[in-house]
Formats: sequence, C-alpha cells, structure tokens
Amino acid sequence: MSQRSRHRILIVEDDGNLAAVVRENLTFEGFDVQVAATGELALEHVGIFLPHLIVLDIMLPGMSGFDVCELLRREGRIPILLVSARGQQNDKVRGLNLGADDYLVKPFALEELTARINAILRRSQAAADELVLGRVRVDFRSHVAYRGDDQLHLTHREFELLKYLSDRAGRVVGRAELLRDLWEFPDPGITRSVDHAIGRLRRKIELDPHHPRFLHTAVNDGYLLTPEGR
Repeated sequence: MSQRSRHRILIVEDDGNLAAVVRENLTFEGFDVQVAATGELALEHVGIFLPHLIVLDIMLPGMSGFDVCELLRREGRIPILLVSARGQQNDKVRGLNLGADDYLVKPFALEELTARINAILRRSQAAADELVLGRVRVDFRSHVAYRGDDQLHLTHREFELLKYLSDRAGRVVGRAELLRDLWEFPDPGITRSVDHAIGRLRRKIELDPHHPRFLHTAVNDGYLLTPEGR
C-alpha cells in the first residue's frame, strides 16, 4: 500500500458495482474513500467528510453531475474529476467550463483514474500558497488578503494562524498545539491568547462571526478550518 498521506476521496457514482471496484482500488492505494450514489447525497457528504477530491459521475439520478459541479464551484475549490460514458467534446467543454479539474471517459483503466487523481492532487498542493474562503482570498506568498476587491488588513500572526490551519484543513487543531508552534509557549498553561486571536480573525474573514462558515470551534479541543464552507 502506498505510504502517502490519507487524502480523502469522495466517489459520486450510482453504479454500485463500479463504485465498489473504484473504492477498493483507491483504498488499496492509500486513500480514505467514501461513496455517494446521488448528487444530493454528495453535497451532504462534502460538509461532513471534507474530501480533498471528488470523482463525480455526470449521469446521476435526479441532480446531474453538472449541477453538482456548478453548486460546488459557488462555494469553494474542492478538486473535481468528472467521469462519464459521454465522450462528446461539448460535454467535456461544458464540464471544464463549470470548473471541473479534469474529465475522464468511461470505460477507464483503474491505473489511469489513479494517475489523474494524483496529478490533480499535486496541482492542488502546489496551489496551497493561496486560500479561498468564499469571497475572501488570502495569498500567503505576498501576505495580502482581499474580500472581493477590498483589501483585508491581517497581522503577521493572523497570516501565520490562517496558514497553519489551512495546511491542516479539515482536522481539529488543538489550542496547545497552536500555542506551542505559533506562540512558542513551552508550557501552554492557562491563556486565552489563541481564543482572542481566533475571534479577531473571524471578525475579518467571516460574513457572520457568530455563525462562522469557515473557522469553527471544536469545544474543549481546538479549532477547525473548512475552506469549502460548512
């Protein structure tokens, strides 16, 4: 089994046999995999499973893969690999114009599917110097941030905090870890430094800081960043 980190892959496919084969193969390759049989279930899984990439069939019962892709692109930048038995150029163009990262025609070899997933994830990792949270865009290389066309004034510590949480998006990061790695406190003790910093950051990046979409508190544990919104 590959020793890569456990990237989470969501397969959206109504063919149960194909979904099972793809899931088994990707699991063997070292991915953490979940399956949704409809577009509606896929959208629910996105908010709970927080996938790093979605393998999305176009021909689904009810909501089509095109519909799901369009909705996801309104909310964030989860990489999407569209798959379909329809190989016409207009379908490919439509999917790519909706924001899909790649398009794979059925039937496909499992080796090609895995290779395309890895390629998309590599490109996604290369883009890790930029974070998009709804209308907020943060460039960690140049230390600038914008909400729409308006520049946000973030402190150096706030850039550090966002970058740290962005690199660990989808998992809870404890207060003690943040105090140790960012504040360099040898003993966390009793301090509200992290909580106050999170509060200030929420007021800058969240539309409603009291009901955050991106920067969440895990009670008694720490904080969780969900770039795709939740």
